[in-house]
Amino acid sequence: MNNLFVYCETEDGVVADVSLELLTKGRSLANQLNCCLEAVVAGINLDGVERQVLPYGVDKLHVFDDEWLYPYTSLPHTSILVTLFKEEKPQICLMGATVIGRDLGPRVSSALRSGLTADCTSLEIGSHEDKRQGKTYENLLYQIRPAFGGNIVATIINPEQRPQMATVREGVMRKGIYDKKYNGDIIKYNVNMYVSHTDLAVKVIDRHIEKAKHNVKSAPIIISGGYGVGSRENFGLLFDLAKTLNAEVGASRAAVDAGFCDHDRQIGQTGLTVRPKLYIACGISGQIQHIAGMQESSIIISINNDPAAPIHSIADYVITGTIEDVIPKMIKYYKKNSK
Repeated sequence: MNNLFVYCETEDGVVADVSLELLTKGRSLANQLNCCLEAVVAGINLDGVERQVLPYGVDKLHVFDDEWLYPYTSLPHTSILVTLFKEEKPQICLMGATVIGRDLGPRVSSALRSGLTADCTSLEIGSHEDKRQGKTYENLLYQIRPAFGGNIVATIINPEQRPQMATVREGVMRKGIYDKKYNGDIIKYNVNMYVSHTDLAVKVIDRHIEKAKHNVKSAPIIISGGYGVGSRENFGLLFDLAKTLNAEVGASRAAVDAGFCDHDRQIGQTGLTVRPKLYIACGISGQIQHIAGMQESSIIISINNDPAAPIHSIADYVITGTIEDVIPKMIKYYKKNSK
C-alpha cells in the first residue's frame, strides 16, 4: 500500500532500457520515502523477466502474462493498471515517455483522476506549503520538466490526488543495478480477472517497427551541430570529424528544422537524450531545450564563433572560431598525434 510503482515495457521478453532507468530512480526515491518499490509487467512469455527486474531493487513484481497482452493495445493494459492501482493504492507511478507510455499514462491517470506530468527531466522528493489553506504537504514527488517552449524549468506537484504520475524519456535517468542478488516477491495474475472481453475487441494482426538508422544514443563520442553550422554542406565537416574519431553525429532542433540534418539525429527536449563520454557542440547556441538532452555528458567541448554563446557556461572547453576553420584543424592534429 502507498508504494512506488514502475510500469515496465517489454519487447520479446526483454525489459526496455527506459524502464530499467526508472527502476533505478524509483529505488532511490523509495528509499527516501521509506516505502517499497514495485514493478508491473504485462505481455507474453515473461518467465525470465524477474531476473532482469529484481536486481534493480524491486520488492514486488506484478506479472500479467497472456497472449492478448502482446503486441500492446490500449484497452487491456489500461484496465490492468487501473484495477491494480485501485487495489494497491500506490502513491507514485512512473512510466517511460515512449509511444506506449504516452498512450497508457494519460488513460490511466484520467480513469483514476490523478493527473500526470509528461516528459520529466528530473524527479525529486520534497515538501510544499500551501499558505492560502494553511497546509504543509510532505514527501511529494517533484515532477520537473521544461515548460513554455523550454524557456523555464517547471516543478509540478500533485498534493491531493494519488497516484502521482509522471513519464520520463529514455536516457534522462542513469541505469544501475541495486543488488544482483536482491530478492523480491513475484505475483502472477489471472489476466481474465482484470480484463473484460470488450477490452480485447482490437487485435493486432501484423505490425512493422522501423528501427533507428543510427546509434546516436549509445555513442561514446557525439559531434553535434546547430544552426550556426550554416548549411547541410557544412554538416559534412561534422561527419568527417565523426569518421576520424569513430563517433556519431547529432543535431539541435534548429539545425534539423533548417534541413541541415535528419530528424532521427536530433538531440534535446524533443529529440534524444544522450550522455556520451565526449560531446562536441558545433555552432550550438545552448538553448535550454537542447541542453536538456545532453547536459549529462562527461566532457563537453563547445566550438562557436560567438564568445558569449550560452552553451559555454556548461562546457568544459571552449573553442572560439568558425566550424570551417576549427574542424579541419582538429582532424589534422588528431591524425598527426594518433599515429
